[in-house]
Amino acid sequence: MDEDKMKNKKLKVGIIYFSVILIILLIVNYGLNSVRNQEVTYSEFKQMVRDQKVEEVRISADGEITFHVKGDEIVTYNCVATENATTITAFLEANKVATYDGYVAQMNIWLSLLIQFGIPLVAFFLLWHFISKNMSRGMGDAMSFGKSNAKIYGENETGITFNDVAGEDEAKESLEEIVDLLHNPQKYAEIGARLPKGALLVGPPGTGKTLLAKAVAGEAHVPFFSISGSEFVQMFVGMGAARVRDLFKEAQKKAPCIIFIDEIDAIGRNRDNSFSTNDEREQTLNQLLTEMDGFDSSKGVVILGATNRPEILDPALLRPGRFDRQVQVEIPDYRGRKAILEVHAKKVHMSSNANLDAIAKTTPGASGADLANMINEAALLAVRKGRNAVEQSDLEEALEVVIAGKIKKDRVLSQDEKRAVAYHEVGHAFLGHVLPHAEEVHKITIIPRTKGALGYTMQLPGEEKYLVSREELLDQICSLLGGRSAEEVMLGQVSTGASNDIERATATARRMVTIYGMTDRFDMVGLEAPSGSYLDGNPVRRCSEATGQQIDEEVLDIIRTQHKRAIDILLQNREKVNEIAQYLLEKESISGEEFLTFFEEPLAIEDTNKDES
Repeated sequence: MDEDKMKNKKLKVGIIYFSVILIILLIVNYGLNSVRNQEVTYSEFKQMVRDQKVEEVRISADGEITFHVKGDEIVTYNCVATENATTITAFLEANKVATYDGYVAQMNIWLSLLIQFGIPLVAFFLLWHFISKNMSRGMGDAMSFGKSNAKIYGENETGITFNDVAGEDEAKESLEEIVDLLHNPQKYAEIGARLPKGALLVGPPGTGKTLLAKAVAGEAHVPFFSISGSEFVQMFVGMGAARVRDLFKEAQKKAPCIIFIDEIDAIGRNRDNSFSTNDEREQTLNQLLTEMDGFDSSKGVVILGATNRPEILDPALLRPGRFDRQVQVEIPDYRGRKAILEVHAKKVHMSSNANLDAIAKTTPGASGADLANMINEAALLAVRKGRNAVEQSDLEEALEVVIAGKIKKDRVLSQDEKRAVAYHEVGHAFLGHVLPHAEEVHKITIIPRTKGALGYTMQLPGEEKYLVSREELLDQICSLLGGRSAEEVMLGQVSTGASNDIERATATARRMVTIYGMTDRFDMVGLEAPSGSYLDGNPVRRCSEATGQQIDEEVLDIIRTQHKRAIDILLQNREKVNEIAQYLLEKESISGEEFLTFFEEPLAIEDTNKDES
């Protein structure tokens, strides 16, 4: 039915175009002929020749004369001769009209019509064919702004189940009830339970929110409507609301089904902020709220939303009766990372020596997307090396590629630069080993990488941590400042290589003062607030300018104290630091096991930590 309507619409539009263009061609042709062609008598023609006004003359076989007047390139004059061609030719020669053609055959009337109308009509039909060919796409964009462009997956078409999702056991348990609801809606209706209308998946980027939504549809074997929140917001006000209405209308036709709105914060932003209002977004949000209130959840229509910015969502969107529950999709722990690696490892050929457990232990803080990328990168490395299976060395190299980038072969350091980088990295590693709360050293390298690092020290925690003490943060800052401190102690110079270390150390010290309440001066007063729960945005200051100056003084005091602490420790062990640096210059890369061989004898270190608050 829709195709017939579209064909009729194309035909009507084509007829209208044809009629309009034909009328325009007739008017233009008539106007041009009336302007360009004028008729004069033969006597007037002869007088113009005598007055030297004629420059070109053409005589047809039937005695019709066509001529141009000098200085007038547009108008053509016509007349009928009353004398024979020989007499006319002699007359023209006598009056010095040098350019003339005798006995030009008159153009056939059909050929004239073809030139005047045929060529424009051919151009019109080509244009009409182009319009008709693109009518479904072009007219769809122009005439169906209110149509939802959600991607629809039929039953079993998502191809994803809960078996394809690992590391998010708590989130899967929360969503299993929705699967049961879609399978057996009557079971809930009989007991009088109010069925949840929707669930909001909240978590950092790359943790698998979209994958979980598709797995719910795959487990329930129901149609899956997938659309991004930004696709609702259109240039014309009201079109987003129309798309919301159409989306829910189509979903109710295919119930039971799942509607998944990714990045819902694009339309669900809090409406209280009067400085950044958007009429189109607010109308779309209002229509979404109305539709969620209006549809009957007993029919099996479930709405899933995903966002990594829950703090900016409108409270009306989060109240019970709309998104009834929030499902936290967090960064996986050690067990979750291992499970995720095993899921993705099933898709590639793995060697018997591949140790996923070791990779899981060395990737704290990695999201599911990071781990999937790591397995894929390891497979690519194995192919480049001519192997048909992924080995442990490929996994370890893939880990380094994800963290620091690929080896930059065209960057050659001078001996002085190489020496400075070596002492810098040894300074990090040495303090990382000797400080009581620092992280374990796994690798040291001075090989440049594509992400800008001239070298790096890989330090990883020995166990999963969810709380960090004040002493641990101070040790982290001291270890970060160890690179620059080693350059000062061992080389008597400073370089630009510590910029990232300084930035991270300063940020940690500032959070200790403003957010964590770890100083005596401010006690437990919150002076800054994080700008995003799952995105690393700049904190928002909540204090006066005077207090801000005191904050800067506290941060400087922490940095200065830990800097001096790092220098004191390195000065006590100059020989050991120099020994490790020389070995690193020879080998260019040292594993954690090789690094530990330098500490077989205990070190006599006096830790002079001046921070006594």
